[in-house]
Amino acid sequence: MRRETVAQILIVDDSPTELHVLKGMLEKNGHQVITAGNGEEGVQTAKDNHPDLILMDVVMPGLNGFQATRQLSRDTLTRDIPIIIVSTKSQETDRVWGMRQGARDYLTKPVAEADLMAKVAALLAG
Repeated sequence: MRRETVAQILIVDDSPTELHVLKGMLEKNGHQVITAGNGEEGVQTAKDNHPDLILMDVVMPGLNGFQATRQLSRDTLTRDIPIIIVSTKSQETDRVWGMRQGARDYLTKPVAEADLMAKVAALLAG
């Protein structure tokens, strides 16, 4: 089922493989994708492009995903952009911490396309 509206989604991940996999899933489902390779770049790209949604990795060099999520969720320019953390960190404490930083949802890698698209659709719907 195709969505009527195309969302611009920012993927922040330092793994070229993960970027490729997530981008493929989103584009196949009709979304426009922009990418950033680390937390600092992700924060700047979000401010410059104001995407409809952000998928945020946690384990990255420099500014990690928790720190980047916290910055984005506290900045008046970007705090209304929903963030889904997509991480290999699968502990409940990681999920809780991610949500405390301002994420709206949390997915564990490897991500199933159906799970990702359901969460993306739910957040885009408001």
